[in-house]
Amino acid sequence: MINHVFFADLCERVLKLCKLQPEEVLVVVDEPTQDPTYADAFMAAAVRIGASTFKLSVPRVGSDPTGARLGFPGEGVTPTGTGRTVLGGNPHAVDALRGADMIVDRVGMLFSPEQHELLLAGKRILTCNSPVDQIVALFPTVEMRERVEAARAKLEAASVLRVTSDHGTDVSYELGYWDADGQYGYTDTPGRWDNCPSGGFVYTGGSDQGVNGKVVVAPGDILFPHKRYVTEPMTFHIEAGRITEITGGSDAAMTRAFMESFHDHRGYGISHIGWGLDPRANMASWAIDGRGVGMGPRGCYGNVMFSTGPNTELRVRGQDVWGDNDSACHLDIPMFDCTLTLDDEPVVIGGVLVEDLDRVPVSA
Repeated sequence: MINHVFFADLCERVLKLCKLQPEEVLVVVDEPTQDPTYADAFMAAAVRIGASTFKLSVPRVGSDPTGARLGFPGEGVTPTGTGRTVLGGNPHAVDALRGADMIVDRVGMLFSPEQHELLLAGKRILTCNSPVDQIVALFPTVEMRERVEAARAKLEAASVLRVTSDHGTDVSYELGYWDADGQYGYTDTPGRWDNCPSGGFVYTGGSDQGVNGKVVVAPGDILFPHKRYVTEPMTFHIEAGRITEITGGSDAAMTRAFMESFHDHRGYGISHIGWGLDPRANMASWAIDGRGVGMGPRGCYGNVMFSTGPNTELRVRGQDVWGDNDSACHLDIPMFDCTLTLDDEPVVIGGVLVEDLDRVPVSA
């Protein structure tokens, strides 16, 4: 059971990091079937700060294959996949969110056109769907933000990112078309999204046809959204920014079947690439505690996260224009024993950040 007073205190600390002001409006958007404790805690925290606040609860309405609506709110599901939310097709709900300065997102708006619309309108958006104890374990800090922004600047300045591993990974990304970005768990900048908690990681994308090579996902790496550790190697063969083949055993067969189920060739595009910075996260955490959306493994120190499918979270450098691949088919794969270089300069070696090599014992 969640301690409501403790959770409200925690949310107040988050909102102060986000610089919520007394004259601002905070809106929490959720679904009627979700735990109301999150909305209650964030709204109580906003009231303490002196801001105006309310909750927008949007029902999930099922539909049949023709798109006809079925039954009562909450019955069935909306179209599934990345970037598809209860806000889709509900412009009045989006209009209500336009009245906010800051939005706490409980419906998973990342990759959605509704999130882009609200970010372009200058809204600060913070997703929070992790269990409370995970928020505590990876609670955002100013120091992590500084670390993320330093790594982002290094990534922004590079022309080529290359990932290799002893398992056979060797893939190169031509950089420069997309901005580099990062997550650290809070947002105090108009038009910016983050996830609480995020741990800390940075990412960018390769130019549309500028990703080539192969990625070998090894046993112990984690496959999202399946939320499972890979048990045998599988190889993604990539040419000109597209996956041309996935080879391997049962994990590869499952992944192929998953991607084929979307009937969308854009799902085979390459999305973001980056690395984790948070030493508080551990690659084994998901085996012990599989709740939540997996922000710990994604931000885990020294992991290289390979992602496929939609690129709508990537922004064209110097412009308020996002990628146009909005496929619902998306994979995030944190990989734990890789080497990542920027313009041939190592940043991660065998899953250890170069800056920490002299402090981390080498395995026998």
